[in-house]
Amino acid sequence: MLTTFRSLLDRLILSICSFALMLLVVTVTWQVFSRYVLNDPSSWTDELSRYAMVWLGLLGASYLFGIKGHLAITLLDSALKGKAHTALHLLINGITFTFVSLAMFKGGLALMSRTTQQLSPALQLPMSTVYSILPISAVIILIYITLNTIELFSKTKKI
Repeated sequence: MLTTFRSLLDRLILSICSFALMLLVVTVTWQVFSRYVLNDPSSWTDELSRYAMVWLGLLGASYLFGIKGHLAITLLDSALKGKAHTALHLLINGITFTFVSLAMFKGGLALMSRTTQQLSPALQLPMSTVYSILPISAVIILIYITLNTIELFSKTKKI
């Protein structure tokens, strides 16, 4: 069941990232075309592409937690075996869980509440909509950390 859930979450995140990447390519292409061919640069494409890139980056970073793909120094990790290895990963997961909960989730919600009335210059979107990616990606990361911690104690290790 957890494997199915992780697979669905992975596909959802990758689909949203794919959409954000396509949106980024289209908006940047239109910006270049309108600026150099039409000599009339579009005012909204720069802003939309910037927001798409931020969402792509944070969702991509969230996905990396799921596949354990982040850059890491594995000298200590590869030297430890058994309970010491499990304890190290529990410590790493605990520190990461705390940081993500406080900085990304709690801080992201605070940032959203302070910017609800602020509108983006070109698109006139509430900035809280743009900043909502912080708590969204925090929840995704927390889910993956939980799944990775469960995997530490599972006998099959196939989550």
